[in-house]
Amino acid sequence: MSEAALRAVTGSTTTFSLKWPNDVLAGPAKLAGILLEAEAVPGGQLAVVVGMGTNIVAAPEGTPTPATCLRTLGLDTTTETLFAALSDGWAEFRGIWQDGRGFGEIRRRWLALAAGLGQPVAVHTGNTMISGTFETIDGSGCMIVRTPAGERIPVSAGDVHFGSAASAGAD
Repeated sequence: MSEAALRAVTGSTTTFSLKWPNDVLAGPAKLAGILLEAEAVPGGQLAVVVGMGTNIVAAPEGTPTPATCLRTLGLDTTTETLFAALSDGWAEFRGIWQDGRGFGEIRRRWLALAAGLGQPVAVHTGNTMISGTFETIDGSGCMIVRTPAGERIPVSAGDVHFGSAASAGAD
């Protein structure tokens, strides 16, 4: 479901965005998370399992990032209705994907909804912290962080902090 469609259904003025690499935000609060696991299988193929959790009727409290749920946003729905909408969206984007040939279009759409683009960011990757400005995502899906020294660092995974958390070094 697009941001405009969700706003129309809920009557909400909430801004929806995508937080790299795997969160859906409603305003500053986490609404959903996505996890991908990949494994090589016989024949040189790659199997990918996608998991997604969406806060429908409640949201956890006391989390590092505030969380919200669809009910709080004014959308009372069922898991079945949400699953149907997500399945339709999956089918649409699977068609765009075309075995990776459509990544440019998916990247363009993702960047149009990107949280923190052009803003200070701190990314924790293991024992390393990369700080700078969230510049873009590249052709392989890596977050590109431009450091204060002007270096462009690709990041393939990590804990991402924007705003005051990034400015303070995400302590």
